[in-house]
Amino acid sequence: MPLDREALRRFVDDVWDSSIVPALVDYIRLPAKSPHFDASWQAHGYIAGAVKLARSWCEQRGLADLKVEVHELPGRTPVLLLELPGDGDAQDSVLLYGHLDKQPEMSGWREGLAPFSPVLEGDRLYGRGGADDGYAVFGSLTALEAVRKFGGSHRRAVVLIETCEESGSYDLPFYIDALATRIGSPSLVICLDSGCGNYDQLWSTTSLRGLVSCTLRIDVLREGVHSGDASGIVPSSFRLLRQLLSRLEDEATGQIRLSALHAPIPEQRRAQARVAAEQLGPAVFTKFPFYGSTEPQGTDLSEQILARTWRPTLSVTGGAGLPAVGDAGNVLRPQTTLTLSFRLPPTVNASEAATAIHDALTTDPPNHCGVTVTGLGGASGWNAPPLAPWLEQSLEAASRAYFDRPAVHMGEGGSIPFMAMLGERFPRAQFFITGVLGPGSNAHGPNEFLHLPTGKRLTCAVAQVLADHCSKHP
Repeated sequence: MPLDREALRRFVDDVWDSSIVPALVDYIRLPAKSPHFDASWQAHGYIAGAVKLARSWCEQRGLADLKVEVHELPGRTPVLLLELPGDGDAQDSVLLYGHLDKQPEMSGWREGLAPFSPVLEGDRLYGRGGADDGYAVFGSLTALEAVRKFGGSHRRAVVLIETCEESGSYDLPFYIDALATRIGSPSLVICLDSGCGNYDQLWSTTSLRGLVSCTLRIDVLREGVHSGDASGIVPSSFRLLRQLLSRLEDEATGQIRLSALHAPIPEQRRAQARVAAEQLGPAVFTKFPFYGSTEPQGTDLSEQILARTWRPTLSVTGGAGLPAVGDAGNVLRPQTTLTLSFRLPPTVNASEAATAIHDALTTDPPNHCGVTVTGLGGASGWNAPPLAPWLEQSLEAASRAYFDRPAVHMGEGGSIPFMAMLGERFPRAQFFITGVLGPGSNAHGPNEFLHLPTGKRLTCAVAQVLADHCSKHP
């Protein structure tokens, strides 16, 4: 029996308006920062509070056969596990994934907005974590409930919500092992932690970049000295650090020089980038808040998409050793420190990339200065397996039914470490990776918002895919 789509849409809209949005308002108020950004997360209790809020909401939905559990291994962040029986082989499950931990506050929020003060303006719910991706647990359970109510069936469903994603999901492998019998062998994985190119159609993420980060420190003196006395004899720590960065990156083009950080781009991904560019047009780059007359790198739209999804990049995300502008004196500083963040093509091994980065930075340092590389580590990316015909058809039907436009398949520039883990563990699973992080939503930055109509439509689309998975996949 096909889903009653109009009744399903009305139900989902009502649940979002009456129940999910109020829950998200309460969730945004919690500064549940990921452990990497809050070393005292256990003592503060905000992560536990977010899990308690989500657990309570799920239990109040009144699904008699729903199991709702919190698991907490010693010394590790907790996970919320939902299990809902379904049709078919109990081991042939569908796994739905999200997280409740958050990025830190970040500066630059506009007047009237703040990271942990939810504000509803029209179709947008502002605040940290709502879109990335606190909504996932609520949307996942609502989609499952909708399938049951409006003529469909689903396979046994497991919803796994972690609280360490923004720190690299380093606790998650232990839970995957501990809960292996509960998870089973999923033939479909649904992740709601990704992005969308616009808010007008359904977007399926085909790949995710990997990530390597480190802190690089250059020392030239034991203490600062008068710049008039020392400059010309003592090399500038900033200049020497800049020399080392030039080993990694062409400063004129931004191209990464290390071959170990590059990978061939599959022709299918190039073709998908061309389709995505046709759908998005200039929005490929106009979605970013460029300052003044600043221009993007390159003019070819499909190449811009590939640059943010399949090519390595370097970003300097932090620094130390530089006084504030108002405190700067005529002193040649003893050291300069930068935090470096490398995005890697989906198929590059992060460990091999990290080794290449370390060797490039520490071999034969200029002027024999002190070079210290700390915190070097990361996670490999992920490249989706080919879409099964039933899933490709389901995504297209769901997009046309609930967005009235065709589905689009595109890589994303961010990282979701869990996907690489699952890809290795369940090589025969199909993946539907999607999300609400569209133009301006600004996850990790100031003014993060959740576009509520997209959240509603996406919930409907997930329900469609769950029903099709049960009825159409082999």
